Amino acid sequence: MTNIREPVLQPIPILSLRPTQMTVGMREVKEKRQRWRAHKSKKKQAKLLGQHMIPVVLGPDQRHYVIDHHHLARALHDEGVKDILVTVIADLTMVDRDAFWVVLDNRRWVYPYDTKGERRHFRDIPKSIADLKDDPFRSLAGELRRAGGYAKDTTPFSEFLWADYLRRRLSRKVIEADFAKAMEEALALAKSAEAIYLPGWCGPASGG
Repeated sequence: MTNIREPVLQPIPILSLRPTQMTVGMREVKEKRQRWRAHKSKKKQAKLLGQHMIPVVLGPDQRHYVIDHHHLARALHDEGVKDILVTVIADLTMVDRDAFWVVLDNRRWVYPYDTKGERRHFRDIPKSIADLKDDPFRSLAGELRRAGGYAKDTTPFSEFLWADYLRRRLSRKVIEADFAKAMEEALALAKSAEAIYLPGWCGPASGG
């Protein structure tokens, strides 16, 4: 099957995009909204949109399924942006409807896990970017990477894997009550040998 990587020249309504995950880190969404607002002129905002096209898969229902940049799409929607350019990564319009999600799963283009880190049925994935739920552990994992807790990695959904690791060791209440304290604990956990299996693990320096 030939993959195509070309932008759809006509803007796509953000609310017509179909998510392939159930959650986002709303703290991360908020930061992207702030960065968007920093580009005050329409010209700068248009340039930014042109540089950040959303990668999608075209499904058998002719809908565009987002396979990355859910946070950006949600941030732009929350900022009142109506349309966005997308890049079609793969055309799966010929795939049987019942097999479509299985194909996405096989290619690691879908992450059907809820705010508790529990796997759900594909039908439970929200139908709109606007309905994505907040997972504070995803926000923590994103901030942890930016702080150098682990390296950026090409593994699909690597931040969610880190979020799940942190979820089993920290309480949601700590993150919501004192994010800075949660970050301190997360940085310590990231250097632990227990995290060695995770993508981008940096670990403690050996030797010396």
